[in-house]
Amino acid sequence: MESQKTLPFFTGSMATIDQSTPTNVSFSSYLQSLSQTPHRLRKRMLATWTPDQELNQVRLRSGADMMRKLKWYDLIALGIGGMLGVGVFVTTGPVALKLSGPSVFISYIIAGVSAFLSSLCYTEFSVQIPVAGGAFSYLRVTFGEFVGYFAGANILMEYVLSNAAVARTFTEYLCQAVGENSNSWRVEVNGLVEGYNKLDFPAVALILLLTLCLCHSTKESSVLNLVMTVFHVIFFGFIIIAGFYKGSVKNLVEPGGLAPFGVKGIFDGAAMVYFSYIGYDSVSTMAEEIQNPAKSLPVGIVGSVLIVTVLYCLVALSLCVLVPYNMIDKEASFSVAFQKIGWTWASNVVGAGASLGIVASLLVAMLGQSRYLCVIGRARLVPFWLAKVNPSTGTPLNATLFLGLCTASIALFTELSIILEIISISTLLVFYLVANALIYRRYVIVSHNPPSQTLLFLFLLSSSSIGFSLSWKFEEQWWVLPVFGGFMIAITAFFQYMVPSIRQTNEEWSVPFMPWPAVASIFLNVFLVTTLKIRSFQRFGIWACLITLFYVLYGVHSTYRAEEMEVGVGEISHPSIQQSKLDIQVL
Repeated sequence: MESQKTLPFFTGSMATIDQSTPTNVSFSSYLQSLSQTPHRLRKRMLATWTPDQELNQVRLRSGADMMRKLKWYDLIALGIGGMLGVGVFVTTGPVALKLSGPSVFISYIIAGVSAFLSSLCYTEFSVQIPVAGGAFSYLRVTFGEFVGYFAGANILMEYVLSNAAVARTFTEYLCQAVGENSNSWRVEVNGLVEGYNKLDFPAVALILLLTLCLCHSTKESSVLNLVMTVFHVIFFGFIIIAGFYKGSVKNLVEPGGLAPFGVKGIFDGAAMVYFSYIGYDSVSTMAEEIQNPAKSLPVGIVGSVLIVTVLYCLVALSLCVLVPYNMIDKEASFSVAFQKIGWTWASNVVGAGASLGIVASLLVAMLGQSRYLCVIGRARLVPFWLAKVNPSTGTPLNATLFLGLCTASIALFTELSIILEIISISTLLVFYLVANALIYRRYVIVSHNPPSQTLLFLFLLSSSSIGFSLSWKFEEQWWVLPVFGGFMIAITAFFQYMVPSIRQTNEEWSVPFMPWPAVASIFLNVFLVTTLKIRSFQRFGIWACLITLFYVLYGVHSTYRAEEMEVGVGEISHPSIQQSKLDIQVL
């Protein structure tokens, strides 16, 4: 890393450079740029930054700094608040009813283990690169601009769609809280396509209200989340105690046994409920607003994942004890379950508590999505005005407003079932890439080993993971599974023995027992992706084509102009800046 002594000069020079970067490009010059697309792609796709540049040079493009007011307990509350209200009320009912049955709690355990391993990878990156970009920044400094952009676009899509889905679920539980039918507050419009024909204005109002709150202040939003999260955890305790008190263990085995859809159904359910754990990613995007990120981030990220996993398993188990799995409602599952046992008052309490939890989850997720878009704007991969931080509030105002409007628009029309699976596939893909990036960074960039060994290992690991997962999915001969599993263990042990890893002396936290946790994360993410239905891959393929096309037509040209301008000015004023750029090593 570069010496911190150069930062004062670096800061001043970069401020001058950013002011001189052109923002208006004529149509004729754009057409000329398109003719240079192959050259620019070769130059920009694998271009990377050092962590110091990401922390200083790129961060300065937002103008004002985000205000560092958050502490470790704020992060735990943000992580718990961001996860608790999402999955347990949105996915538990449908997964128990159609995929896992009473063993849905086992699905949560499997998904929780995968999320825990991914959170370890996130934590090491967030401690070393404490910027608001999350997975986008981690992958950009490791694998280059395009991989970072692709992951950032997917995580943004996942945030917007999941927030829209959760907001619509808020309406359902709010109706339960006041004793109304779940669709009574929605306006059905004849002529619109099925699944898009029920307009949800309460969901839109909630999103817009939270957007205005987030524009005002991050600290005040965090305090609001902390208060709601405390009440929400108490409310979870009520559901757990009431479920076990009023329920019957017989409901776990009747009808159909603990796993009526088999072991395959448990893993299929794990892929779906993985949606429940995406909130911890938001904690890493708060890195620029934490007073002591090196100590607070590990506690906030890993601690919140462990706490939430325990609560998820207990609540899912209590639901299946309360009523037989085939009587679980696919929408307001918990409220309807209490209604069926005669506790109408509890149904209203559950509706109110779930609504509060969903508000907390939305608040945290909308915090995270705006930080992602802000940092992607800094990289000039989207219009630069989205990167601006308001100097008076210390928040990315433009990004918050833009994504709030996008989320509200989707929440107005789109049903939950349409978007649930595409959320899971994009999340699993991003977490898979982060685990690969951690291995590459630890064994190549930090330890200065030749990249060929690590890239070959990652290729063999992913290939064997895919082979194992597809063999499981299509129920091939039993002996195939231990062959692939044994091969993965063998190549990991051989890689660990043959390729040395050097631990950085200045890092305060790192993943222990590497590369095993990252390898397990890669395998589980691949395995869970292959359990999803073909329609998920079709929708994801369409989205991947659209964001790639946007990068080719806009992103690569925007970053090329910005970086060439900065290099040109930097060479005149300070030639050594050019030498600090890091290019990824390729075979």
